[in-house]
This record gives sequence, C-alpha cells and structure tokens, in this order.
Amino acid sequence: MTEPLKLPDVGLGGGPLGNYLRPISDAQAEAVVQTAWEEGVRYFDTAPFYGLGLAEQRMGRVLRGVPRDDYVLSTKVGRLVRPGAGAPPIFAVSNDRHVEWDFSADGVLRSVSESLDRLGVDRIDILFIHDPDDHWRQAIDSAFPALASLRDQGVVRAIGIGMNQSRMLVDFVKHADPDVLLAANQATLLRRSAFDELLPLCRERGITVVAGALFHRGELAAPGPDASEEVRRIAAVCDRYGVPIAAAAMRFPLRHPAVRSILLGAHEPAQVRANLAAFRRPIPEEVWAALDALDVEAAAT
Repeated sequence: MTEPLKLPDVGLGGGPLGNYLRPISDAQAEAVVQTAWEEGVRYFDTAPFYGLGLAEQRMGRVLRGVPRDDYVLSTKVGRLVRPGAGAPPIFAVSNDRHVEWDFSADGVLRSVSESLDRLGVDRIDILFIHDPDDHWRQAIDSAFPALASLRDQGVVRAIGIGMNQSRMLVDFVKHADPDVLLAANQATLLRRSAFDELLPLCRERGITVVAGALFHRGELAAPGPDASEEVRRIAAVCDRYGVPIAAAAMRFPLRHPAVRSILLGAHEPAQVRANLAAFRRPIPEEVWAALDALDVEAAAT
C-alpha cells in the first residue's frame, strides 16, 4: 500500500443501491448515500455486480459531490457487465444486460476502467476479487497479480478478496499477500466460521478484515414469526438484556481485533439512521458472554 489504510468502523454497503431483492428509485438510492454521508459514514463499498452497474452509478453521483480525500471507496473485479439478457433475479433491473465471469488480467483492468466510468471518480482505494469460488486458479494466477501490480504502481491503496466462505479466504491468505478481506456471512452472530481460522490468521499477518452481510437478509435485524431456532435463541438473549438484536449483530464481529469495519446496506434513508443509532448503543459485557455461549454452529453449515 502507498500508505496505511485506515477504515472507519462502519461503511455503507452498495448491494441495495442496485435494487437488491426489490426496486428503489434513483432518488431514493442517492438519498441513502447522502444520508450516510450526513450521518458521518466515510467508507463506501460497491461492485459491478450490484444491479449490474446500477449501484456504482447511483453511489458515484453522490460521491462526486463530496471531497474525494474524505472517504474510502472500494469496489470489486471478476464480473464484467455486458449487454444482453441474463440479469440475475436477485436484482430488480431490466433484463437487457448480464455479467460475465472474468478473472484474467485483462478482465481486471477492463473492470477497473468501467467502474471508474460508472462511479465518475478519479480513483478507487480498495479493489476486491469478487466471489472467485469456482475460479480459484485464474483468480490466484491472473487476477491477484494484476491487482498487485496496480497496488505497486500506487493506482489503488489496498487489494484483497471478498467472499461468502472462510475456507478459500484462508487459502488466499496463505498463497498471496492481500491487504484486506471482505468476509460476508461468516463473522456474524449466526454464522461464525471465520472465527475458527480466518480471523486469527489475519490478525497474525496484519490483514484487515471487513465483515458484511451481518443481518442475513433481515433475520438478525427484525426476526419474524418464521425465524429459525438459532435466531430465536439469539433474540431471547438480546431481549433479556434489553438490547436490540440489530445492535448486537452489528457490534459482534468488531469484537475480534482483526475486524476493522462492518458494512451496512440500506434501501431507504430511515434504515441508515436506524442502523447507525442502534450501532452506537452501548452493549454490556454480560450480553456478549451469553451470546458467546450459544451453540449456533448448525446455522453455519
């Protein structure tokens, strides 16, 4: 890295800005980013995959209006947005574009250039290799060296990998030299696999970890009547101490010294304000002792 990367405790995740699971307007998406900025958020994460370019465009329209040196911006490589039908159903976008997997060196450079165009900014701080689960060899042999070259040239400040599984993240740490990892769905109250090997290894090697997908599609934000037994047990502990389950879910991964930041997504400004208000609540140590004692390993399978 050209200089040490300092991440705030909380960042805005860009998935919902790409119409993840439900559509929102451009104005609403931009209001989410603007509200996050006004509430003091200074780390913003996105990806070409989120809304097939839509999230980067929406986030960029707001960030272009604030001082570039005042925030950290991350995006991802590995999926190129291309014309033609095939949009994944998890994003409520028109079916006139799709993504193509590409972890080649040329694909990485194209992805970065296209992200800069969509964002409308002059630089990206962190680049993650995005979900290379079925593309290990190309990711480690081609994509990572391409990112390392960009880091060595000072084009980006930090590079890493973002995934929903711990095993391959451990392999990347052992076979490459990432600066930062994005660990989704694995350093949470419900799924704790990252705590076994990944987080201790990252602490040992000085690798920064960002934790994402902390609410499991809302299960740990506002558990409903169909919540799993594991979620009900977590909620019961939080209720016993008068702590919102969302507050515990957000704070939980930051208790490990390797985890420097968490990502929170939002479909509307009110969610941003509610999440940050919950995040700022103090949580008694006895709550953590009770939550740590829960056996939720079955939820991680």
